[in-house]
Amino acid sequence: MAKKSYLIDTSIILDDPENIIYLYDNAKNTLCISDVVLEELDKKKTSHEVGFLAREFFRNIGDFDKRATSSAKASKQELPFPPKEQDFLYIAYYESKQGAIPITIIYRASYKTKHLEYGLNDARIAEIAKDYGLTLLTNDIALKIRTKASGLNAQSLFRDRVENPSEINFWHSFLLHKDAPLAQLEKTKAFKTLKEWSLIHIDEQDNTDSSLYLTGKKRFGIKLQGRFEEWDLDTMIDEAAPYVTPINLDQKMLFCLLTHPHNVATIATGSTGSGKTLIALQAGLELLKQEVVDGIIYLRNTITANDKEAELGFRKGDEDQKLGYFMYPLYSAINFIIDSLRSSSLKSYLEYRGNVNTIHKEDATEYFLKKHNIQVVDIAHARGITIRKKFVIFDEVQNASNATIKLIGTRLGDDSRIVFLGDWAQIDHPYLSKFRNGAVSLLQKALATDIIAGIQLRQTIRSSIAQWFGESF
Repeated sequence: MAKKSYLIDTSIILDDPENIIYLYDNAKNTLCISDVVLEELDKKKTSHEVGFLAREFFRNIGDFDKRATSSAKASKQELPFPPKEQDFLYIAYYESKQGAIPITIIYRASYKTKHLEYGLNDARIAEIAKDYGLTLLTNDIALKIRTKASGLNAQSLFRDRVENPSEINFWHSFLLHKDAPLAQLEKTKAFKTLKEWSLIHIDEQDNTDSSLYLTGKKRFGIKLQGRFEEWDLDTMIDEAAPYVTPINLDQKMLFCLLTHPHNVATIATGSTGSGKTLIALQAGLELLKQEVVDGIIYLRNTITANDKEAELGFRKGDEDQKLGYFMYPLYSAINFIIDSLRSSSLKSYLEYRGNVNTIHKEDATEYFLKKHNIQVVDIAHARGITIRKKFVIFDEVQNASNATIKLIGTRLGDDSRIVFLGDWAQIDHPYLSKFRNGAVSLLQKALATDIIAGIQLRQTIRSSIAQWFGESF
């Protein structure tokens, strides 16, 4: 296979700096970066989520150490191609576990594209790709289309792409005679091939003298340690006595998964109205009550449908006020619980005083957060800390890259648990899609490994008008 020469766009590095290792492919390809991309990355260093990724890139590429060479000093053999007039080429080395990866830095003192009302940097990146005959690699779809329309070669990086996320299913159905022991189920080939934490649904059978029929009784559970662990969902939930009772099978299974003694990591996806945040919060409260954890941490990617990228700095107010803009799903779940508590007993009414539509509701929410030791944390502040004995709720994970998931996952210390929540069809991140995002990556991992449990919540509880809009547009 012929060696390929790639010009890497900012979006590829901000997706995951380790894409460089993947693209280099053990010296099978040549990698190049323009000065425009370096400038964009430098501006991102102080940002939140993407800032960590930009800094990670610069940490690994260092200061071009003593192995780095400039076109003024390097021999022609060291450079993949000669520099164009007034250009400077520089070989830098990206440090990785696989060794040092050479990257050709292309610096152009004067670009042909001088002024442009929109997309000046994109035009200059494309200019470099054209002049050196490089394949532009970008996850910015607009840049990719403009580049291809001008007759240049441009590609996206489809690493970790999942073609049909809606078809990912953790449920497995079995038929079992009412008089048959569970060991009969466990001996079947279909059961033995299941991964740990597979969700199991059994339809009970009975027979007459001549035929088998379904009794209508259903049994639920999971595969754990090679055995079928049956769950009496209603009894388990009654014993836990959550503030708000899960009302459908999806919610009941999620609650029981999250509170299981052996479960440390879960991915739960579902659209708005599936109740994933409410159930996750209540599971955390149950673990807190059992003293399995001593607090709850809520993380949410600070990207909205109106923001190109998640930057708290553009919001007014102090940091708590800025985070408040993005933590509405948590506050909504807390307020729902408070409303339920206030309507259930006079004691709770007095504890969580205040009417729903007054400022006192804010006080009740703040009181709830402090009472249950719930912390709201910006993802950027997770760097360099170890999260010990906490239940972590990472919401809106579909707007997180794999690198961000790795950042949070590697912060987990002893006795901590984590649940990732998201809707893979609702993407606000500029470089991700419903086929390639943190949520679908985790769903794929949950299908393949025994470490993480997974469930897709397909039942939603919404008003009729909300449901109509969801189905009609």
